[in-house]
Order: sequence, then C-alpha cells, then structure tokens
Amino acid sequence: MPPSYDAGVRYPVPLLVAATLLAFAAEAAESPLPLADCRISDVDGLVSTAARCGKLEVPENPAEPEGRKIALAVAVVPAVAAKAKPDPVVLIAGGPGQGSIEGFAPLLDAFAGLRRERDLLLVDQRGTGGSNRLDCDIPDDALETGDIPPARLAALARDCLAKLPGRAGFYTTSVAVRDLEAVRAALGYERLNLFGGSYGTRVAQHYARRYPERTRTITLDGVVPPGLALVPRIAIESQRALDGVFARCAADAACNSRFPALPQQLAKLDAALRKAPAAIRLADPLTAKPREGQFTRSALVAAIRLLLYSPATASLLPLLVHEAATNGNVVPLAAQAEMAGEALEQAIAFGMHNSVVCAEEAPRFGESADRAALEATLIGPQMVDGMAAICGVWPRGPVDEDFAQPLRSDVPALLLSGEFDPATPADWGARAAAGFSDVRHLVFPGQAHGQERLRCAQRIIRQFVDAGTATSLDTACVDEIRPAPFFLSFSGSAP
Repeated sequence: MPPSYDAGVRYPVPLLVAATLLAFAAEAAESPLPLADCRISDVDGLVSTAARCGKLEVPENPAEPEGRKIALAVAVVPAVAAKAKPDPVVLIAGGPGQGSIEGFAPLLDAFAGLRRERDLLLVDQRGTGGSNRLDCDIPDDALETGDIPPARLAALARDCLAKLPGRAGFYTTSVAVRDLEAVRAALGYERLNLFGGSYGTRVAQHYARRYPERTRTITLDGVVPPGLALVPRIAIESQRALDGVFARCAADAACNSRFPALPQQLAKLDAALRKAPAAIRLADPLTAKPREGQFTRSALVAAIRLLLYSPATASLLPLLVHEAATNGNVVPLAAQAEMAGEALEQAIAFGMHNSVVCAEEAPRFGESADRAALEATLIGPQMVDGMAAICGVWPRGPVDEDFAQPLRSDVPALLLSGEFDPATPADWGARAAAGFSDVRHLVFPGQAHGQERLRCAQRIIRQFVDAGTATSLDTACVDEIRPAPFFLSFSGSAP
C-alpha cells in the first residue's frame, strides 16, 4: 500500500471510521493503480502470502503513449507496523525473464526484518509473470549443449515471434525502468530501496542511473556490471566455479579420499556421453511410476551448471560425478537435471529473455567472446552461438545511449557476492562497486549465487536499509560463514 501518514491528531472513533472510508473511496476512484486484497504464490502454488495487488496499464511502445497498452502486475506486501516508513523495498528478479511476484513469493521470509517497517513492492517486469509474459517453446538447455543447430534455433525464434502476445522489441531494461518509475508514482511512494538479484542488479543499477532522486538505497546480490555481456561469460564462469568445487574437494582429506581425480572422472563421463546417451529408468515425479529415458550429454551439462548455483547442491557434485563415472549410475545426476530443468523452464519467459539479451548484449558478443577460452569449458561456445543465431532474427529494441556505461552514483550501495558464484563472480561486484561513493562490497566464503537466504546477509541488508548508508555496518558474521560440507555418500556428509 502507499506510505501512510499520521499528523498525530486524534479524532472521535465514529468520525475516524467515516473519514477513513471516505479517504479509501476517494483513493480507489482517483488512483491510477488501485490495489485489492490478494494472495501471491510461487510458480507451484505451494507458498503463498497475503498482499495487495493491482494492474497498471502502460504503453507497450513508450513513443506511442496513446497506442497499444499492456498491464503490469503489481503486488504490495504491506509492512507489519501500523505506520510504515515511506520508502518501500522493491524486489527485482533475475533471469532475464523471471517474474518478481512468483520469484520472490517463496523467499519473503528472507525480507521479514525489512518488512516490519517497510512495504515490499513487487512488479513483474514487462514480458514476465503477469505482465504480458512473452514465452517460447525453445528448450532452455538447447543453448548450452548445441543439440539444436543454429539454423533450427533461428527458425524456432521466428515461429516464436509470430505467436507472442506483444511486440518483442519493446521489452528491454531501458523501457522496464520507466515502468517501475510509473508504478512508484502511481502508488505515491517518494523514494525506493532497490534490491536486485542477478539480472535484477542490472535493472536496479539502470533505475538508479535514470532516477537517482527516487532511489534511497540500492542492494545488489550477484552483480552484473552495466557494460558486461553476460552470455559469453556463462560457460567460463561456470567452469571456474566447477574447478573451485573440485579443488576444494581435493583439499578436503575425506572428500579427496572418497572421490579422487574428479576432473578426470568428469572427462571420462563426458566422453562416454558424447558417444552415446545412457539408458535410464526414473520414477515419474507426479505418479511415481517408473519410466524409461536417456541421459544425454545435454542433461549432464545442464545438471552440473545448475547444481553450481547453490552451495548445498554443489556439495553433491563430487558424489554424483563419481557415482556416474565409476559405477555407471547416472540416475542421480539425471534426476537433478530433470528437476532443475523443469524449474528453470517454468520460471523464465524465454521471449522476454531474448528481447533483453538481443538488444543489450548481442551487439557486444564479438568483443566479449574468447573462443579459445570457451572451447576449454564443459559448456563450450554453444550458448554464444545459439543466442547469436536467435538474435539474428530477433528485433532489437530501445537501449538508452548510456546503458552500458559504468554507473557513477552517490546512492548508498550494498553489493553481495558469492566466492563460487557460477554466473556473477565476485570480481564483477568489485568492478561495479568502484562507481559508488557510499558502498560496501561483501564476498561470502564458500557461497554460490544469491546470498539473500543467509541470515547473516539478511541482518546486514536490514542494517543497511535502516541506516541509509553503507558506512559502519557490522559485517563480522561474514567471516564465520563456511561452505556446505561435501556429501560423501547418499546418506549425507561426514559426521
């Protein structure tokens, strides 16, 4: 809900009730974004939270204010306090292609401390979630493995464009920050505290660039610097994180004794799957009935990359690789690949993803892609080649002239990185931090992608937002964090 104000005047109860009802009626009639009681939930509907929801119509093409409109899905999780502070916390999801409402609904406990005194504002970025979602049937893992030739990917992209419920060229970050500003104005908030995760850090940075006077603080978790093309780096950063996990196992006496020579074991498994997929028998996740299938190299690459995103699942990797390479049992890896792939497919609107990448990154693929370095990774250059093929037919929408320039800002900033992040490494956080005058960059030992689940990070974020400055934060808990212990068997880690 909009910020509440209290001048300290006390009224007789009947007059207070009458005045409140009249005020609500006037607000509903005049507000461009009236909100109603609702419940927001994750993509499976397993976790839900009471909120206030509404839709704000905006032009699909900002240059045609009277032209076709799209509706932005907006949810406000009200502050617990009767009198909320006037500046909400805006939660901006990653991807690109993930909706903030479904994406953050299962994570709201991580922001419970902030919510005591501040509203949480969630806006599905245009093209995601409930904001005219642009989706395609192109398999997400096709880009990682090269299973679909570039020419076929281009044809699939053309088919997708013809079926989308919108003009894909108008779904870029530069347009999306205008939408967020329109939502802010419609709800009557004066300033925002931005929290962006992964690609959402890029959105948050660009909003702060465009609207510094409306940005009170900015928290970036898994930082993507404005001028960096992410797609050409995914294979390299994933390989770096995988090498880090294997090196940590080799340095751990129990893990090294149980799983020696992990890089060689993975190479052996990779070579075998390049020759032929492995036949598997899995239980159907819905019916529990066994079904036949194949475990391909595509599934191997997808499983390993996605397992690296969490320290808990990364701790499984030595066991899963060893079990597959040494004992021929690929079922545990296959099960992980299937679960991770289904979750990714549900979460990401692939059409919106293409609109962002093709407009903002594809023009810099050539200068950012080191072919020799890509060839040396497990994923290889297929992701860059696949996106290049798609972007060859995908429209390139509006991108602000200064979009890729390093951000220079006086907005107080808190940047969070994981030591073994496979997508947004810590040195990217350091690179972005250089542009802020009031900033703290923290690297969490042994962690991967996204630190908001850590209680330590939650306490620091609340300190930062409450204080409105990055100076004098108590960050001692960061030094106490340790990586998740390795699973030495399917029963768990060592005692």
